[in-house]
Amino acid sequence: MAVLEEYYDVVVVGAGHAGCEAALACARLGLETILFTVSVDSIALMPCNPNIGGSSKGHLVRELDALGGEMGKNIDKTFIQSRMLNESKGPAVHSLRAQADKQDYSRQMRKTLENTDHLTIRQAEVSEIVTEELCLDSDYLQNESSETFSRKNKKYRMNGVKTVSGAFYHAKAVVLATGTYLKARCIFGDVSNYTGPNGLQAANHLTDSLKAHGIEMFRFKTGTPARVDRRSLDFSKMEEQPGDEYIQPFSFSTDPDAVQKKQVSCWLTYTNEKTHEIIRQNLDRSPLFSGEIEGTGPRYCPSIEDKVVKFPDKERHQIFVEPEGLYTNEMYLSGMSSSLPEDVQHAMYKTVPGLEHVKIVRNAYAIEYDCINSLQLKPSLEFKSIEGLFSGGQFNGSSGYEEAAVQGFMAGVNAAMKILGREPYVLDRSQAYIGVLIDDLVTKENHEPYRMMTSRAEYRLLLRQDNADLRLRAIGHDIGLVSDEEYAKTCEKERLIEEEILRLKRTNIGVNSQVQEFLTKHDSTPLKSGITLAELVRRPELDYIMLTELDEERPKLAKDVIEQVNINIKYEGYIHRQKQQVEQFRKLEKRKLNIDFDYRQIKGLRLEAAQKLNLYKPVSIGQASRISGVSPADISVLLVYFEKYGVSSEKIK
Repeated sequence: MAVLEEYYDVVVVGAGHAGCEAALACARLGLETILFTVSVDSIALMPCNPNIGGSSKGHLVRELDALGGEMGKNIDKTFIQSRMLNESKGPAVHSLRAQADKQDYSRQMRKTLENTDHLTIRQAEVSEIVTEELCLDSDYLQNESSETFSRKNKKYRMNGVKTVSGAFYHAKAVVLATGTYLKARCIFGDVSNYTGPNGLQAANHLTDSLKAHGIEMFRFKTGTPARVDRRSLDFSKMEEQPGDEYIQPFSFSTDPDAVQKKQVSCWLTYTNEKTHEIIRQNLDRSPLFSGEIEGTGPRYCPSIEDKVVKFPDKERHQIFVEPEGLYTNEMYLSGMSSSLPEDVQHAMYKTVPGLEHVKIVRNAYAIEYDCINSLQLKPSLEFKSIEGLFSGGQFNGSSGYEEAAVQGFMAGVNAAMKILGREPYVLDRSQAYIGVLIDDLVTKENHEPYRMMTSRAEYRLLLRQDNADLRLRAIGHDIGLVSDEEYAKTCEKERLIEEEILRLKRTNIGVNSQVQEFLTKHDSTPLKSGITLAELVRRPELDYIMLTELDEERPKLAKDVIEQVNINIKYEGYIHRQKQQVEQFRKLEKRKLNIDFDYRQIKGLRLEAAQKLNLYKPVSIGQASRISGVSPADISVLLVYFEKYGVSSEKIK
């Protein structure tokens, strides 16, 4: 029977936040790319929370933008409220968060995709990956018994994909970004629907093809709260949460003046003991506790019934009431996701102040879906066993739009690099939160959806959201996704920062009445001798802007330059210390390992360590040191072994 047959450089499966970034990266690098989605109306869909960014997630979005991604630009076009979180704390944990108009966010991203050269969008379900089996090295085969050698040990090369209609799309590389759609099941109470989020069609065939290629799959779960009618809420019983007076854009390419606009408010309310009692009385009807839900849910974003059980002494839980857009009355009840039955949901929501007469538009539900064990991936997000197959997003066992987008971007970039014959781009833990996220996914066992947090980053004082462009613009330019003009702007910004810091360190001010009065006014210790402006900036009670009246020769600088000058001077000692730690970290990262090396041959290495190293196939000593089950003593044995034989680790076969 004749079937449709087409040829592309890259196939991207899934058009959520990961798939959009992957497809745009490949197409913008000049590769003919096709993007598959179960529905073109679900492109860049926000099936859960109506916001982008937040604690640590804001870091990811700004890093993605610095590299040449689209999410930051898109939320700048479509936000309805913006806030910088954690401003009372140090700059390392400041995180930008914006409420999105959900429909507009999806519409604008679709518009961008549809008007990108080299990019084709196709509504169809991909049911099968098409590969050819590779011949393995004869020495490797000799080391494997016939009993051990199974489909998991086989190696493949990608040839393309097939859809449920039988159409065959040839491709040099494939990026899987299926999100929560693989064999998806939405559940609340006794109701179980085999659909993707928002009632969209699930993808029910691809899992079998992946398993046939030896890919290990997990069953994970996430959830979402009810959407309610704004007209049924009493906001007088809630606390208003307005946006920031000055709006900072996500994208370094966005003109800050262009995003200063009127914002909508969010609202804060709380559950209470009456809410908790209704939940406790109905736990036997919750599929989460009855065993009806098999998948593992996110520890850091639990359902309201999970919170009540795990924190029985907590009298109340925060509920943020957030608008879903400018042209809808639907409001999102953040912090109150649930899979309880419909009648229980109505009863418990009505106990919350301001929600006494609430009308539910969409019930809360849990969603189960298939995803992979991400330990099967290289740091480039290419499968170790399938050449040319890359993976990104929630399909890798992570949670969140932002985590998905950055993975999709890196998977797309590295798929393109493979086709173009260039080396993959792998960000390490000292370069970006993106590096921390991907390194955690490919080296650590994750038995629940992975969520990014600032505490996961060892060098977070260096990896601030405010300096993402200074850290990563050069890499984005090298990839080919940041223009010469944008890169030149970043270089000029860096020059201005360095010049101003140097000027402040060289500018001395004497002990005069104006200076002493200024210091007294700001509760700062008066001077006994001359001092530099930089030394004054370092004082906790002072900052760069406050010192304007003492600095007659101050040049006129942009707000983002001033911010960097202030932070770099104030935290200079801490920053220097972290840079020294990074140097030590990079020494281990530079010691490369051959992924086909058999660690069983190293005498003195513990059996568990040898097994874990053979299973995870680390690419460097540094990565090996982060594998669960590999101790510092094991790393010492590895280093001694390589030193003893006088052969660099990358040459060992």
